[in-house]
Amino acid sequence: MFYFDPKLQYDVRVDVPDPRFARLLQQAIGGVEGELRVCLQYLFQAFGARGPARYRQMLLSTGTEEMGHIEMLATAVALNLEGAPGDLQDEAAQANPVVAAVMGGMDPRQYLSAGMAALAADANGVPFSGAHVYASGNLAADMYANVTAEATGRALACRLYELTDDPGMKDMLRFLIARDTMHQQQWLAVIEELGGQTGTLPIPNSFPVEEERREVSYDYVFTGMPGVEPPTGRFTAGPSLDGLGTFRLVPAEARGAQPNLAPPLPQAYAQAQQLPGEETIR
Repeated sequence: MFYFDPKLQYDVRVDVPDPRFARLLQQAIGGVEGELRVCLQYLFQAFGARGPARYRQMLLSTGTEEMGHIEMLATAVALNLEGAPGDLQDEAAQANPVVAAVMGGMDPRQYLSAGMAALAADANGVPFSGAHVYASGNLAADMYANVTAEATGRALACRLYELTDDPGMKDMLRFLIARDTMHQQQWLAVIEELGGQTGTLPIPNSFPVEEERREVSYDYVFTGMPGVEPPTGRFTAGPSLDGLGTFRLVPAEARGAQPNLAPPLPQAYAQAQQLPGEETIR
């Protein structure tokens, strides 16, 4: 069950409406780095959570907070669409202000489909896709996915911050950037609580490691051409992060045979030359 408060989580104000910035803000709503993605990701992780109840509660709470961030951004989009950009004010006074705003860089669908409001889409108008949502049922895997989601979301918010001179928009983004900071730390804290890298890796750690082909579990396979210097680093030598092996740098080698597939089925309608009894295509 969810409850709502008619007030925003944080104040949203726009001093100078800018339809072009409204379009950029769409990425923070419906883009792969956006709030729709993290909101649904955390909620679906919570809906399927099994194990300690505190993790389900934590995910539900944070997913619900992200609903509030979507509301903030949608409000910011609407406020930015309420007037034409400053350099088109004179033109807008003599023509249709909506047309002027569209010509100034606004997404036409924000007017045509949403009546001067936000869309569940990215900055190119591509509708949000649930394919961006990762909820695996493995708590550690989900936490690592959440860290990545918050990291890319924070990077996007920082870029948006550089793309506006509006004091109100900068203030809102400073708040959202701060919340991204907390959420990154939050998911990392869960990973630490689960035992850190040593305790959570490999994922899933419930699979018996002795069932792996252990001789290749920690090999960094370099596929460069002869004469190309391979990279070296923490990932090529020394103890593995899970403490169960040692990294090695090894050249790529073909361990398997050349594949030998059965002839095509006649019902699949390959070319006649491919069918059994015909000459091989040269």
